[in-house]
Amino acid sequence: MSRPPDAAAPSVDRWSLVAVAGLLSFVAMLDMNIVNVALADISSDLHVSAATAQWAVLGYQLPVVALLLPVGRRLDAAGPRPALLAATTGFAVCGALAALAPWAAWLIAARIGQGAFAAVLFVLMPLLAMRSVRPQLRGRAMSVPATLGPLGAVTGPALGGLLLDQLGWRAVFLVKLPVCAAALAVAWKAMPGGGRLRAPDRRSAADALLVGTGVSVLLVTLTLAASHGPWWLLAAPAAVPPLWWWLRGPGGRPVAGALRAPGLYRAHGAVLALAAAFAAMHYVVALHLQRDDGRSATATGLTVLAFPLGMGLAGPLGGRLADKYGGRPIATAGAVLTAAGLLLLVPLGDTWSPPDVAWRLALAGLGMGLNGGPTQALVMGAAAPERAATVGSAVQLARSLGFTLGPALATAVWCLAGDGDGVRAGLVLAAVAACLAVPLLAVPAGPVPRPAPDTDPVPAARP
Repeated sequence: MSRPPDAAAPSVDRWSLVAVAGLLSFVAMLDMNIVNVALADISSDLHVSAATAQWAVLGYQLPVVALLLPVGRRLDAAGPRPALLAATTGFAVCGALAALAPWAAWLIAARIGQGAFAAVLFVLMPLLAMRSVRPQLRGRAMSVPATLGPLGAVTGPALGGLLLDQLGWRAVFLVKLPVCAAALAVAWKAMPGGGRLRAPDRRSAADALLVGTGVSVLLVTLTLAASHGPWWLLAAPAAVPPLWWWLRGPGGRPVAGALRAPGLYRAHGAVLALAAAFAAMHYVVALHLQRDDGRSATATGLTVLAFPLGMGLAGPLGGRLADKYGGRPIATAGAVLTAAGLLLLVPLGDTWSPPDVAWRLALAGLGMGLNGGPTQALVMGAAAPERAATVGSAVQLARSLGFTLGPALATAVWCLAGDGDGVRAGLVLAAVAACLAVPLLAVPAGPVPRPAPDTDPVPAARP
């Protein structure tokens, strides 16, 4: 099988491209949550209902999650430079169009386009970080997008609120444009050439439709379960038929084959479990502090900020330690710290104070920071070079589903336990999810199986 021309290790480390990967991961994840705080203003200014305004968020999230796997398959055959330049430009242009929207349909269409371009960015960023440095520095490089991406997600509401108060809702869409412009300038100058984009064929379009339908049904079901009650989870099995049809077809078989590399399924499970644990914890803690304890939004925000602060501090350290001692022990140690921080939240009961919660969240954040880069390096290092984009897209899908699954499951257990024990039940759920990640990462991979013949080879990118 032909290898993409960029698969070889570089002779010169390009840390400027690693910075580009981190910045674009940050803004792409930022857009997942930053618009939430502006929905009321959007609804009022554009004269639409709150349900219609909600599509300014869902219009972005749905194509991101739905297109990750099909995009990964396509990017295995494409040169990264034209894909990155096109996706970054499209992301910025759609953001500007969203800011200029005179009516809701315009805004939703712009957000759908932005989500499609963001799916490409999500798949490209770990690849760009991995292929910009020598193998012995990959843990350090992978920690940059693996840390900055989740930080974008958790800082989105705070930054969005600040922009909304000072400049209005349209600034929420414009704030990413300078970052995109800087990333384009650096990538244009520093990225090696090679490869070109190809228009999707019929089979690619059919694969995207099947995966998009199944994942969109799952995402909408989980979102509705978190906001309208856990009974919406009963609709989740409707996502199975299109996904099963895709997996059994010529588009899905190579993806399943790429994930059969030793340890990849477990690593993806750990990513999903930790993302669900974080999202469930964030949902429960923020809701309890504001609704039950009567804390202000500022006090709640500062308390929850302890988690991303810990994560940001530990992220670079995790990459360095992974390069020195190997990814698996550092990723496992990070998962242990995260689980410990969340377990320590459970005995607090109803006697919460912001400092008590904050130091526990900081401990969990330190663990997530240590875990992110090494886990990403483990996954991408185990992938066959010609399937790296496919495996990277699967990791991003696992993380995205975890972020959505956590609040949905927390809502379900809260309702089942009742208001008296709902907070504790939600925190137990978060802690159990984090604990599940520990054995998934700690158990070494088995022997490498003999590769099966690939019935769906990916053509090499044309020069």
